[in-house]
Amino acid sequence: MSRKRLLRVLACLTLVPPLFAVVPAAAAGPELRRSGDDLTLTNGDYSVVIGVSPFSITTKRAGRTVLATASGGAFDFTGPKGRTSPTSVRKFGLANGVLDLTVATTDRRATLRVKIKPDADRYGLETSVQGVKATRVGVHFDLASAGHWYGQGEARSDAEGDPHLFQPWPLDAARGKEQVNDPAFGPASYLMVEPFWFTQSAAGIYVDTGNLMHVSLGRERKGVADLTVADTSSLKTTVFVEQTPRAVYQDYIGIAGKPEKSDAPPDQFESPLWNSWAQFYNDVDQKSFLEYARTLHAEGLPGHTMSLDSGWMKHYGDFVFNDKFPNPKAMSDEIHAMNYRFGVWVTQWINMDADNYAIAKQKGYLLKSKTDPSKPCVVTWWNGEAGLVDLGNAAAYRWYENNLRDLQRRYGIDGFKFDTRFFDEGCAPAKGLTAADYRRLGAELADGFDQQSVGVRVHWTGAQKYGFVTRMLDKGTDFSSLQAAVKQNLAVSTVGYPFVETDMIGGSMGQAPPSKDVLVRWAQAAAIMPLVYSSTSPIRVYDQVNKKWIAYPPEVARHYTAAMRLHKTLNPYIQDQVKRAVASGEPIMKPLFFAFPGDRAAYSIADEWLLGDSLLAAPVLSKGTSRSVHLPPGRWYDVARHKEVGGGDIKAYKADLGTLPLFVRMGTEDTSRLISVLGGR
Repeated sequence: MSRKRLLRVLACLTLVPPLFAVVPAAAAGPELRRSGDDLTLTNGDYSVVIGVSPFSITTKRAGRTVLATASGGAFDFTGPKGRTSPTSVRKFGLANGVLDLTVATTDRRATLRVKIKPDADRYGLETSVQGVKATRVGVHFDLASAGHWYGQGEARSDAEGDPHLFQPWPLDAARGKEQVNDPAFGPASYLMVEPFWFTQSAAGIYVDTGNLMHVSLGRERKGVADLTVADTSSLKTTVFVEQTPRAVYQDYIGIAGKPEKSDAPPDQFESPLWNSWAQFYNDVDQKSFLEYARTLHAEGLPGHTMSLDSGWMKHYGDFVFNDKFPNPKAMSDEIHAMNYRFGVWVTQWINMDADNYAIAKQKGYLLKSKTDPSKPCVVTWWNGEAGLVDLGNAAAYRWYENNLRDLQRRYGIDGFKFDTRFFDEGCAPAKGLTAADYRRLGAELADGFDQQSVGVRVHWTGAQKYGFVTRMLDKGTDFSSLQAAVKQNLAVSTVGYPFVETDMIGGSMGQAPPSKDVLVRWAQAAAIMPLVYSSTSPIRVYDQVNKKWIAYPPEVARHYTAAMRLHKTLNPYIQDQVKRAVASGEPIMKPLFFAFPGDRAAYSIADEWLLGDSLLAAPVLSKGTSRSVHLPPGRWYDVARHKEVGGGDIKAYKADLGTLPLFVRMGTEDTSRLISVLGGR
């Protein structure tokens, strides 16, 4: 910047003290210093550096940059002149520990008022548009300034088949169409998403909103994290400045809350739930479902519930069995006689050909159209066009709940797989309610029933308290889908939902059944996760694509059963982690760098994880009988080899189809117990 331009900028700073002076502040409070073209707000171990012109914000800890706003502008908004960006600071002042900035923009009529409120290891960053009406406000960060990025939950991109078939870990690792780009990011999304991100540099970002967002991590603009909130003229963000990524996560849990309980009882952690979907899809009937249960039972495959998925309703939204199920009560009785619980799939979407649609429409129980409130809102889902039960209407809530209770009484149903959205942004909420309110109402409804460890997709800041089991999105039936499932579990675990499971073992997505290798490796990976969700029988499965039955060789059932027995063996250890999650919000399945923040290699590893802090899982997630393994610093017990090894990289670790690479961390309170139960010395 030229000297003349600098003098012009400084002349407009109406509250500017002399150069290099320290702005007085309360004792032990934040300190503001101006040097040249920068303002530096220091609070304890971190500082926030504000570029005066062009306006920018850089966060530093111990003198090292941990997060910086993008060069194209720290903020922008959509106003009368379209996209409008900040230019330079007009004035500033520090009072009562808050730095208040007025920032000029590319629209002369508009300014941004930016407030920075320092606190211990974090600061509030608030901006509001002054002078014009704005419809969207965004904050933008330089991805590279913070190292690798994590958080968010399930990630949508522009790739075909996404978000079901892809999940970047870390988030910035994606390239091209697989880069994160979600224009419908919000509390009503079907995806498990959270407005929270954390980074390798131990910075973090929380956007405090219940509005719809557009989130792009490098897709809309190369190298930029664009976080834009719709239907607002202001934006409230918290920036965390911590010493480790795990500490950032813990800070966020302090805001979002931890689980108040585990929604699944201990026995549902111990063995799988068996669901009919990938085994039959919609072609299930009473005869085939019972034969499925009988075969699994006869082969001694463990399980706590037999869950009947989509395909049983007369119409979607009618709580009546169709003709494929001539005697549902007898089916339920036989399932119970085999010592399983019995569950069914349900949804709040009511298709327009359903008998219940006419009833709900006549009584006003459906969400209303945004454009014509005299009509029900029509939404499109994977089974057609439908109305959506308005849980904001107390009578509609009771009607839907009573339908479920009546279904339980008539047929001896123990619980439900809730597979639905509780709100749709295309519909109008009831007066005084928001999308977040519908999330709460849906959670309260589901919480009244046994979800049989299949969980419910309820999310957004504050939903952590319900302690629901979280199942990932449907996956394909190949190794790349298994890899995506692992990454999504890590992503959802580290935004506050510890009770995770993958999509049903072996995947689904209407594809041909998994190969024997995929099915076994998926079962092994799931065994080292909090809960297990099964469908494809390791004995035989119907191939919907080629219209034929496929029988797996006997070794598949043997290896599958071994994996489930391992999971049962680990249940006492897992229950300890459940108690810890309820006490502190600590994830059960977590990335290696949560326990080893100084291990740089750990930040890019997507195929290993820690279960608790003492057991490292490195399952084979691709074709073959070997894999490379990274062990963080320290001593580890190799369960398969029955020997102690040091940290470092193992190239081509041998693991035939029956071998699951596991390593017990030495020197913890769980070391001896884990080595003992896993068959060690």
